[in-house]
Amino acid sequence: MSFKSKPVYRGNRNSFKIHVKKDDVVQVISGSSKGTVAKVLQVFPKDSTIIVEGVNVKTKHIKPQADGESGQIITREFPIHSSKVLLYSEKEKTASRSCFTFTDDGKKVRMLKKTGEIVDSVQTEKK
Repeated sequence: MSFKSKPVYRGNRNSFKIHVKKDDVVQVISGSSKGTVAKVLQVFPKDSTIIVEGVNVKTKHIKPQADGESGQIITREFPIHSSKVLLYSEKEKTASRSCFTFTDDGKKVRMLKKTGEIVDSVQTEKK
């Protein structure tokens, strides 16, 4: 049984920068779940992986932990690499790469390159 090795980082870094955040809507662009549109449940910047709802679902057999307890078979989502997804625009029904831009207030936000839609929710602060 092989174990996953620790990621090798270049320079003075201890994690990767990921273009998606928790609760983003993404579309899977490769693999067996190609074309699936779903929400990001969890992000792991250490190894650049994410858990997407309903994608990479596996069955896991769990042994009984105490006497008299029965074992279980559960299905759960496992991580996929963040490069296998693109941000998805629900208005235009299309997936697109993202870039950073500044709003009129000077706040840095993420924007979809194909549609120009702002992904981050811009909240106006009241003083």
